[in-house]
Amino acid sequence: MTRIFDKSRLPSRHVSVGPERAPHRSYYYAMGIPEEDIARPFVALASAGNNSAPCNTTLDAQADAAQAGVIQGGGMPRRFNTITVTDGIAMGHQGMKASLVSREVIADSVELSVRGHCYDALVGFAGCDKSLPGMMMAMLRLNIPSVFVYGGSILPGRYQERDVTVVDVFEIVGKYAAGACPLSEVHALEKVACPGHGACGGQYTANTMAC
Repeated sequence: MTRIFDKSRLPSRHVSVGPERAPHRSYYYAMGIPEEDIARPFVALASAGNNSAPCNTTLDAQADAAQAGVIQGGGMPRRFNTITVTDGIAMGHQGMKASLVSREVIADSVELSVRGHCYDALVGFAGCDKSLPGMMMAMLRLNIPSVFVYGGSILPGRYQERDVTVVDVFEIVGKYAAGACPLSEVHALEKVACPGHGACGGQYTANTMAC
């Protein structure tokens, strides 16, 4: 039996309920969405997933799983992505000028997409230093039911029989600059310090906000 939702107090009523919203519904039909799904609550899934850095590479897969959960729970999932600027790639050159600004762009873009399309709830996925606060800022501004999902922290690598992280790579660059180690050691460490996906292995914004 199809569940009937009372959307009289939900934001999505503005794009899905009543004869005056026929033009809006025609866009949903164009995307292959049946009438019974248009009648469900609209749940936004905002992902900062991309392959700019390992911090964000798992997020779209997490959003895929959440999308299935929204459907199972009776909602209609609405997917979109936002940008990221990851400090681990951006710092040390002109790119760092984009870092803090990106937090505001993330917050603005998520807020605007949710407001503009009248979504009823939000699930946000983020994994790096600016996408976590940016996503949370959007949730606070929107003041709708929201769930935040952290992409997770990267595991440590192994080098010379000890755990290592990107912090060790920063430190060895300084050692090399001081003439305290050969370049070959820098290369060997950089190849194993970050062994997979996840936010960089230090007490930076992503991991501290997620604690």
